[in-house]
Amino acid sequence: MTGPFSPAHQPAPPLLHFRATILTAIRAFFSTRGYLEVETPIRIPAPAPEACIDAIPSEEWFLQTSPELCMKRLLAAGFARIFQICKCFRREERGRRHLTEFTMLEWYAAGSDYFDMMDETASLIRSVAETAGARGRLSYQGHVVDLAGPWDRMTVAEAFARYGALSLERSLEVDRFDEVIALEIEPRLGFRRPLFLYDYPAASGALARLKGDDPTVAERFELYIAGMELCNAFTELTDPAAQRIRFEKEEALRRRAGRTPYPSPEPFLEALPHMPGSGGNALGVDRLIMLLADADAIDRVVAFTPESL
Repeated sequence: MTGPFSPAHQPAPPLLHFRATILTAIRAFFSTRGYLEVETPIRIPAPAPEACIDAIPSEEWFLQTSPELCMKRLLAAGFARIFQICKCFRREERGRRHLTEFTMLEWYAAGSDYFDMMDETASLIRSVAETAGARGRLSYQGHVVDLAGPWDRMTVAEAFARYGALSLERSLEVDRFDEVIALEIEPRLGFRRPLFLYDYPAASGALARLKGDDPTVAERFELYIAGMELCNAFTELTDPAAQRIRFEKEEALRRRAGRTPYPSPEPFLEALPHMPGSGGNALGVDRLIMLLADADAIDRVVAFTPESL
């Protein structure tokens, strides 16, 4: 039996060689910039509570949805520039661009903010794309994206005004923000040049610092290339009291929705006062490889899908 996510769609061996080349190029990029590669536990007692993301239980603990909390504890311990390529797990996420087990690149830099992260993200992708043979432009599913010139930037408010059937304010009032982003805005972004969508509503940045001159928005961005979301980045929140309040709000939303309750990540909150001002980014490695390999489904860039095991 075959289908869009069946074992018949497993990658040919040359694509696995290509994947290995991309992983090597990512590591080389961060090594030349003075980053330390770290490893943190995959199985943890308390994930960061996020209303729309479910961790997979592992006995009384959980498989990580992101290495974020542990990596920030390393920042607080004095490791100022760190990166990690690791497996992450999210329950009930499966589709042409989604796997329940996927590979994440996450990195943090003390003394930087989300605008610095935009610049470094562009440098990373240009460098890796050049290794893959995409010099100055990327061809994906019939679309040619210019990587060489300045990359576009658009606020979330501008995107809603240009593409949304609802205004930003109305979408938040009726709890349709994520729906409008996914169905009406995302498919139009990043086709001529990569586009950074930034300044999300404060409620959509649970671990991000609020903007100093406009606390209604969080210093958060996502990058889009050819309509595909590639990463999620913040200027990191370092106020433990504010972070605790946000976690409590997210956990309340989870419980009202009938989701699995999480314990509070107390060791992270205790370390947060010692964490320097930082920028952080989480990038989907499988999706980056999809773009660079011109692959139409995530199944083509991994060795095994869940259905093939």
